[in-house]
Amino acid sequence: MNGEDRAAPSPAPPETAAGPAASGPSAAWGTGTWVVLPTYNEIENLPVITESILAALPGATLLVVDDSSPDGTGELADSLAAADPRIRVRHRPGKAGLGRAYLDGFGVALAAGAATVVQMDADFSHDPAVLPDLIRPVVTGSADLVVGSRYVRGGSVVDWGIARKVISRGGSLFARTVLALPVHDLTGGFKAWRGSTLGSIPFAGVHAGGYVFQIEMTWRAKLAGARIREIPITFRDRRVGSSKMSRRIIVEALVVVIGLRLEQVRGAVRRLFRRGDGGVDGGRE
Repeated sequence: MNGEDRAAPSPAPPETAAGPAASGPSAAWGTGTWVVLPTYNEIENLPVITESILAALPGATLLVVDDSSPDGTGELADSLAAADPRIRVRHRPGKAGLGRAYLDGFGVALAAGAATVVQMDADFSHDPAVLPDLIRPVVTGSADLVVGSRYVRGGSVVDWGIARKVISRGGSLFARTVLALPVHDLTGGFKAWRGSTLGSIPFAGVHAGGYVFQIEMTWRAKLAGARIREIPITFRDRRVGSSKMSRRIIVEALVVVIGLRLEQVRGAVRRLFRRGDGGVDGGRE
């Protein structure tokens, strides 16, 4: 993994089998949870988002993964980490895409023994107040991956124009149909993972683009047999700064989704030929 860790205290102890009490916030709520927060030019958002995350999950570890932001976000993150032992910083040598930042952060969290890993944006489009509800199904053992969904009953998107809504929802519908996935919001990035489930996914070869990274990770979780649950969220456009969405990212997502489906079909064909006649491997009894 590329990057450099700074201000890294000993990891928080893992959760017990039962997990912390799910009845409400407490000093221990979130213990064993790592929140991976990629940043690039988020200096205006970072102080408030870190405070909000740790207020929602006081026992969590927050890992800021900064891709050498030219606006000083990484240096600010170091200052925040020096003042709060729950904050850690992963410095990467340059901007290499959201997916790469997440994979790098996931690796750090898993190596530290994280029981639950959360991924979210730093721009307040993902509401930190939802974090206890997001991790609860993982902590209590009823799900392996929880998706904060804009497109289930109770979910919504605000502050977006009609074109962006169509692109986002259409992309999720396209991927859901092509990949035969029972998930309504495949392009969203607000998720909670069971650490063992995330660790079972081979990161090598995962496409690192924004939309396609989110789609592929959920697809690979489903292939691994993960129990996936969606909870409704309200998604708001970023408070400050500009969106990193582009036409190239959208086209990449469409192409890779088709490629993932072809990969799935080729795998099914190979398994069929290996089984031979009568459904017995190699045709032998």
